[in-house]
Amino acid sequence: MTVADHRPVATGALLEDLRTWCGRDAVVDSELEHRALAHDASHYLLQPAAVVRPRSAADMGNLFRTVSRHGLGLTFRSGGTSLSGQAVTDQVLVDVRRNFRDVEVLDGGRRVRVQPGATVRQVNARLAPYGHKLGPDPASEAACTIGGVVANNSSGMACGTRANTYRTLESMVVVLPSGTTVDTAVPDADARLRALEPALHAGLLRLRERVRADPASVRTIEQQFSMKNTMGYGLNSFLDHDEPVRILEHLLIGSEGTLGFVARAVFRTVPILPFASTGLLVFPDLASATRTVPALVGTHSATVELLDATSLKVSQRTGLAPAQIMDVDVDEHAALLVEYQGATPEEERELSAAAAGLFRSLDLAAPAALTDDPTARAALWTVRKGLYTTVAGNRPSGSNALLEDVVVPVPELGETCEQLTALFDAHGYRDSVIFGHAKDGNVHFMLNEQFDRPDLLARYERFTQDMVALVLDHRGSLKAEHGTGRNMAPFVRRQYGDELYDVMVELKRLVDPAGLLNPGVLLNEDPAVYVRDLKTAPTVEQEVDRCVECGYCEPVCPSKDITLTPRQRIVGRREIAAAEERGDAALAARLRAEYDYEGLQTCAVDGMCVTACPVLINTGDLVRRLRAENHSRVADAGWGAAARAWGATTTGAGLGLTAAKVLPGALPAAATAAARAVLGAEHVPQYKDELPAGGPARPRRQDAGAEAVFFPACINTMFGPPDGEGPTASEAFLALCDRAGVRVTVPEGIGSLCCGTPWKSKGLPSGWATMSQRTLAALWEASGQGALPVVCDAASCTEGLETMAELAAASSEYHALRFVDAVEFVADRVLGRLRVTRPVGSMALHPTCSSVHLGVTGAFETIARAISEDVVVPKAWGCCAYAGDRGMLHPEFTASATAAEAREVNQRRFDAYASLNRTCEQGMTEATGHAYRHVLEHLEAATRLGARPR
Repeated sequence: MTVADHRPVATGALLEDLRTWCGRDAVVDSELEHRALAHDASHYLLQPAAVVRPRSAADMGNLFRTVSRHGLGLTFRSGGTSLSGQAVTDQVLVDVRRNFRDVEVLDGGRRVRVQPGATVRQVNARLAPYGHKLGPDPASEAACTIGGVVANNSSGMACGTRANTYRTLESMVVVLPSGTTVDTAVPDADARLRALEPALHAGLLRLRERVRADPASVRTIEQQFSMKNTMGYGLNSFLDHDEPVRILEHLLIGSEGTLGFVARAVFRTVPILPFASTGLLVFPDLASATRTVPALVGTHSATVELLDATSLKVSQRTGLAPAQIMDVDVDEHAALLVEYQGATPEEERELSAAAAGLFRSLDLAAPAALTDDPTARAALWTVRKGLYTTVAGNRPSGSNALLEDVVVPVPELGETCEQLTALFDAHGYRDSVIFGHAKDGNVHFMLNEQFDRPDLLARYERFTQDMVALVLDHRGSLKAEHGTGRNMAPFVRRQYGDELYDVMVELKRLVDPAGLLNPGVLLNEDPAVYVRDLKTAPTVEQEVDRCVECGYCEPVCPSKDITLTPRQRIVGRREIAAAEERGDAALAARLRAEYDYEGLQTCAVDGMCVTACPVLINTGDLVRRLRAENHSRVADAGWGAAARAWGATTTGAGLGLTAAKVLPGALPAAATAAARAVLGAEHVPQYKDELPAGGPARPRRQDAGAEAVFFPACINTMFGPPDGEGPTASEAFLALCDRAGVRVTVPEGIGSLCCGTPWKSKGLPSGWATMSQRTLAALWEASGQGALPVVCDAASCTEGLETMAELAAASSEYHALRFVDAVEFVADRVLGRLRVTRPVGSMALHPTCSSVHLGVTGAFETIARAISEDVVVPKAWGCCAYAGDRGMLHPEFTASATAAEAREVNQRRFDAYASLNRTCEQGMTEATGHAYRHVLEHLEAATRLGARPR
């Protein structure tokens, strides 16, 4: 998946200069991180000479001057979701994701000030309480950042050209290649630009007049920018604005980091339209579908998404398509997924009624109707959003998934799509789906290609040339949303003509005379640059090979700000394999050594990555397997012995913590520090004062008339309550059941049972096998061979039990076991029988990764809202990375993972703090300085003496 090293050498003088001017910790020393950051969502790969993470606009100015002195260029990278090669470089890579994430809501949500490292989803989460959102709505909103949104003039499914970045950005703070910082929001911004950069100011005026004076240029610009268009520079800025500072501001939008660094941007937002209805229109052919688009736009549809015949066939193969698709014998059919949105239910119903009248007049291949039912709407959108998952996830091993986009005038759309389909057939591309934003004439298509085969590389080159001719013959643009990058840079002149291309070249020379910023991107005279530096995808291992390197997993990963993300763990494995294949033993050894801490030790194996991954990769599975391969037989035997004597092990751990609390804190801390120095941080937990004393023994209860089996988690024996006061979660659960008259029983020998998570997460097979066999057998017996549900009071343990049963089900009878988290059980069966007598004023919640996987976060919030009318889930919520003992083995990991959430929580004081897993409660207690308890402990306290009669 890599290229051989041909990067410019990062000399010691350059690196020392960078450390001096940007800070020593701003320069990335890890070779593994260098190589991981070389990979983005595009199909290009270049190894950077150096990687820098500046912290401020001032640092950026210093960085520009330093890199320029050494004769190198630099490229900005943030979310790494760009698809056209605009965020890769063999020179200095500037990572702005970690240190530029501030979001400030202005004017009651009507405006927002944002830094480039914040994702669109994070910004919209901050705006949502005000009923507003950003105008740009890219499909990658969970992972793409504001830096890329501005750099690529992002739009999306609904915003079109009306609410894209160009139309909604109000002002920016930009650092120019000279190091000059310009704030376009100040009243005298143009005068300041003229004073600070007189040649630039005058040159922009000169280019403005040159463009406006040429009628042919004006006609071309007006036609090209009447559509979505991210090819070349946004020359419409010369027509739309008069002042040089405003022209420059808008030229920077879509400039792909070639003209300056946007350190901050202010957007005008758009209202959220919360009421929606969705429908799927299936047509007999593509032509009839696309002919209908103008009429649908005339009914004020928010979205009109096209699905071609191949898309429909692919959807049918998934088995998830709705009846409108499954019941059609697809031949040349096409479909339009339409949605209508309103600010009120009445507005939405009025729009839907008008649309229904249009639907009745259409020649459709299947009945069509609009629905506002959330489940039905989600099923329809699954068809559209599942295409990438299906095609990319099932591509042949060793191939890359390419997602391209083009735009043509809407009247040209049908013929263009038909001719694109013919091109796929002519060049031998199978399952190349066409889908996209039909109301804008903007479609995407997917190709699977193997660039390590010369014959297939030549095929891709021929296809690209034919595709360029096709789109330009229809007066379209070769890039509607994804940016020019390296992919389409050779064709900018062909799309705009010599005159406007020369204007772009002059603009680049005017703003960046030394060619410092993103060299080779957007404008490139090499006609073959689009087939240079391409990724190859050699087969490595099952968990790795499906990855398309899109980066959607990164924002949810708890290690993203300290070491690697899931994407980077995967490409790290690809880089190790490539080094070994090249015979570079020294590099492979260095990468393996760095991977141990960055890739393995600081992975929480929480599985949050799979919730965001379009091809459903759980990188935790990879890490667990690698841990198992790396563990010594001694470690496996030791943990196997612990499994065989688990009751004594948990009791001993709890007693040890209780004893440590009696001693001066420095003594146990010094003892564990000394042991860690000898045995390694991965094997010995670090004691700290914030750790609680041990908890009581797991409760025992036998009840032949029980309606559920209670499996009290052993973690409540190891870790007592955070301040030593009150019941444990296990005791609280039993008290609540007693109070509500719900009978439960505890399995015999509970002290020796465990969910198996400690062994599974560490990759220790002997202990896992021992504990699985013992625990499942005990639960099978206690539940009456699966007749009763098994309830557990720690979310990660509930998930662990489910995983244990799933793995055992293939060869045993245990598939009938049913596991329920205590929070869900109480919300469903207990809460309604209780009366809250001691409500809590305000409560901060910390959901967990396991509550997400189990689908019980809603039940968690339901219980909290029964206790308090002021319940807050922080916008910055994420996995705490305590991960059993990981927060004690690597406390720096949990500190990094919880930092943003802790800052948000501590902006106000809450009366209570709650979670639903003991180690997660401990992690958040350490992070915030406030005692987090299980929500059931809060419910028990709030309902004392408050049971309703049955």
